Amino acid sequence: MSTPPFAPFEWMIAWRYLRAKRAEGGVSVMTWISLIGITLAVFALIATLSVRAGFRAEFVDTILGANAHVTIYASQHEAADGRTIRSFEDYDAVAQNVAAVPGVTRAAPMLRGQVMATSGDRSSGVEVYGMRAADMRSIPRVGDGAEAYGAIERYDEGIAIGSGVARELGVTVGDRIRLISPNGVKTAFGTSPRVSAYEVVYVFTAGRYDIDRTRIYMPLAQAQTYFNREGLADEIEVMVTDPEGVDRMVYDLMGAAGPLANVWTWRDSSGGFLRALDIEDNVMFIIMSVLVLIAAMNIVSGLIMLVKNKGRDVGILRTMGLTEGSILRVFFICGAFTGIIGTALGVVLGCVFAVYIDPIFSFVNYVAGGGVWDPAIRGIYALPAKLQLADVMSAVGLSLGLSFVVTIFPARRAARMNPVEALRYE
Repeated sequence: MSTPPFAPFEWMIAWRYLRAKRAEGGVSVMTWISLIGITLAVFALIATLSVRAGFRAEFVDTILGANAHVTIYASQHEAADGRTIRSFEDYDAVAQNVAAVPGVTRAAPMLRGQVMATSGDRSSGVEVYGMRAADMRSIPRVGDGAEAYGAIERYDEGIAIGSGVARELGVTVGDRIRLISPNGVKTAFGTSPRVSAYEVVYVFTAGRYDIDRTRIYMPLAQAQTYFNREGLADEIEVMVTDPEGVDRMVYDLMGAAGPLANVWTWRDSSGGFLRALDIEDNVMFIIMSVLVLIAAMNIVSGLIMLVKNKGRDVGILRTMGLTEGSILRVFFICGAFTGIIGTALGVVLGCVFAVYIDPIFSFVNYVAGGGVWDPAIRGIYALPAKLQLADVMSAVGLSLGLSFVVTIFPARRAARMNPVEALRYE
């Protein structure tokens, strides 16, 4: 009489084999090795995927939170006074036209220039962004940053600087710093540098080392005077509701900005790094998948030993009426059970690692004596992790799929064993 697949007696036999004593061939030891291997492999895969997703999310968030989603530049043209410029003269009108494009949340005229900032005997190269107070406040990681301090409402009376600039110059809110521009006043003896002192009224932390270390915001009117660009703006800084779909808005923005406009999106400026991240993601997933495969192969080793040691039992079970299908399912359960338990433990460890990555990394940094994470190289200040359901499910699917597939081959070998041959020398 045939029995339904995965009948209770098949589970009972498989559980008995999994609990085999060391004297029966060390099968239980191999089971533990397979279990630990699968657990560590799945843990490593989920940890890698979560850190990868966290790093990408943090990197993109700092780009979108402190930089324009779209920057509109002016082509070279002749101004009303005969000068050749690359700036907007009617920047307010251009900004209004751009702001009317569906999906645009903000269009702000801006002036930009590189200068030397000094305080006492310290100096640092910085980039000045000339921007109106209302526009500067609307920048997510600058105008309302969680770690910012000072009086942003006094922005029109001074300047706002990044925390890295403040640390480099040794200044804080209320101190004055000097900005030195090589393009100053033109005299009979040439162009003399322009030196002006400004009070620091606000210090922000955008979360990107290269931004906090180099960026200063100055009221637009003061920047125009300082850089000798009265009535001009270098670019229009645009924010949109859907930064990921900004490429679909390029033609509309160019049409609204006029024939002199050139458009540069955040994907254009950071596209190379994002593509490098995608390549790294794929490579890391392949490497981690190989680790899972290696761990799954331990299941094969354990099952081959189990089939060899249980040859007599298989012969007896076959003579009692068990079909090849029942024998195959018994040994399949043995291997699959190891894969399922190992995968579950790996998922738990991986999720715990992603959730508590900050204290774990702090402990690693303490043990290593500090300096494990250098923001000057990696751009962001801490190792991030973002746990995503899709990453967890891909790790689970890969681990269980490999565990089930590799289990089939030794299970089929046991099912096809000739009971006569198995019992010949018993």
